[in-house]
Amino acid sequence: MHSASADELSPRESVLVERRTAALDRFDERIPAIYRQRYDLPTQVADWIGGWGGSSLFLTGPIGVGKTHTAWHTCRRWLEAQYAPTMPWQGTPVIKTYRSTALFDALRPDAPGGEGRALVQELQRCDLLFIDDLAAARASDWTQERLFELFDERYINRRPVILTCDVLPSQLSDVTGPRVASRLAEMCRGSVVLLQGNDRRKGAAA
Repeated sequence: MHSASADELSPRESVLVERRTAALDRFDERIPAIYRQRYDLPTQVADWIGGWGGSSLFLTGPIGVGKTHTAWHTCRRWLEAQYAPTMPWQGTPVIKTYRSTALFDALRPDAPGGEGRALVQELQRCDLLFIDDLAAARASDWTQERLFELFDERYINRRPVILTCDVLPSQLSDVTGPRVASRLAEMCRGSVVLLQGNDRRKGAAA
């Protein structure tokens, strides 16, 4: 298939190519070194990116099957897709990424800097939010309230979230509280992907 050269692109397409290249380069620098190697996404995940319409993505499965690796490359592919000529131009998409343990620490009322409220607002508004290993942390009542503020805002505005977790959305109540678990179950309906296989970390050490 013939691909257009730089001279054949419209001014808008040329701008999109430049912006996409710069955005992907910046995002590549954020990907932890261990996850930078090439990774073929599961068909269900690729379909979610291609048919995205405001739904969220929930990656689940046993420890070590590649959930986090999949999530980072899903974020990158999602970012790349936002620069397609058919997409409405809304400026550079903002992707925020957090491990659950770091996020919950940052949301504590006694967290250094006392910036939890500002963080919630930032994560409410970003274009894509990726939270890794959601069930690894244990939230206080305070943190569950902040999580509700965060996820409810994203829920009502159909802003997508990518989550990795070793339990299903319906089993998250003890971590996030029942109101957040209910919203996540709906946000990720039809987009829960079970990754299976052996623990890759053990295989690498063998």
